[in-house]
Amino acid sequence: MNTRNPKPQCRRPRPLATLALAGLLGTQGAFADILYVGDSGDNTVKRFDAGTGAFLDADNDDTNNPDAFVRSGSGGLDGPRGLLFDGHLLVANQNVGDKIPGEILRFDGQTGTLLGALVPSSDKSAPFAPRGIVRTAARVLYVANLTTANGTSQGDVRTYDANGKLIDRLDAAGFPNNDYHPRAVVQGPDNLLYVTVRDLKKDGLGGHVLRFTPEGKFVDVFIADEGGIDRLNRPEGLVFGPDGRLYVTSFRASPDDTDSIRIYDDGGALLDKIDLYQTGETRVFSQALLFGPEGRLFVPVINPAEATGAVRRYDVAAKTFEVFADTPLREPWYLTFGTTNPATLAYGQ
Repeated sequence: MNTRNPKPQCRRPRPLATLALAGLLGTQGAFADILYVGDSGDNTVKRFDAGTGAFLDADNDDTNNPDAFVRSGSGGLDGPRGLLFDGHLLVANQNVGDKIPGEILRFDGQTGTLLGALVPSSDKSAPFAPRGIVRTAARVLYVANLTTANGTSQGDVRTYDANGKLIDRLDAAGFPNNDYHPRAVVQGPDNLLYVTVRDLKKDGLGGHVLRFTPEGKFVDVFIADEGGIDRLNRPEGLVFGPDGRLYVTSFRASPDDTDSIRIYDDGGALLDKIDLYQTGETRVFSQALLFGPEGRLFVPVINPAEATGAVRRYDVAAKTFEVFADTPLREPWYLTFGTTNPATLAYGQ
């Protein structure tokens, strides 16, 4: 099977008209939809118009930069990861570089004001390194927890009720502990929970996608890859497209490889991939991805050489993209739309 693809073509969006934002900032209903992006470069959450990509949080006041919906000082954001919007904004805060556990924070959906922690870092059940999150219609929150302590200890997937009380820790019985470091989660069309995991080996090669029942019972290894050039490496973000296929972010194996989005069928077989650049071009990589309006794939990318970031909008059939939003993004990770389904991550459902 040929998994090579033509060079992704980039075009800039049409120039954005100046928006009359007075009185509209913080109001979800003022736009068709809003895109929320967690930026680890300055530990903020920023908002963009979901149709045009216009930045919605500029206030023209240099004394309180960086401009953002949730600022770095609000709730002590230090490594924003998974995002969900269900009237309020839920943020998995990893507390990167700190010795304390991570937490799940709640912010007012209109103002971005901290409402408190659904799962505070002081809670003995707090995830040490939370990454992707989803929340079911029954209000059960699933949190991919990369590791349970500093170092290389195994991770888990933790579930919490609507009040932030721990329900369970999902372990993969029989799966190697050294490889069980969950990064992201999504509820699939089959109602199973899909989880990307990686090992913490120095070479960073390979990765898996595991499946669990909604009740937390380990089902199987859906995708297993030893990794290497043109293979799956350190998978994180995963989402099902409108076409029913599973899209997974993958890192390069070496400078001779490329970071990419890998595409799988409902049996876990690789169908295709979209390279984020071609060998020899400036490297960018992605930690997460999400489908949005008009069935387009939204991919936040980071340019490590220039310490800049952007959100690309892909036509997956043509493998072309446009830069949907960039300034003032620095290190965009996870993202959500106001109408993203909190469990399946499907758009507008």
